[in-house]
Amino acid sequence: MEVTFPELSKENPETEGVLATWYVADGEQVAEGQLLADAQVDKVDAEVTAPAAGTVHLLVAEGDAVVQGRPIARVD
Repeated sequence: MEVTFPELSKENPETEGVLATWYVADGEQVAEGQLLADAQVDKVDAEVTAPAAGTVHLLVAEGDAVVQGRPIARVD
């Protein structure tokens, strides 16, 4: 199951944000709804949570720029 970067700027869906902080490590077991990361777009912060329980696989590094709606992690 993909974890995507939140869409915080509805006016321009191609806006990039920053994956500010990961709260989990690659390969860690997570519970559904668990806080995974903080994302920022234009000074707006959002929490990213796990869509399901499983093993998380990080696809981007902390501090990376990411286009809204793009995958940032996978939960298997």
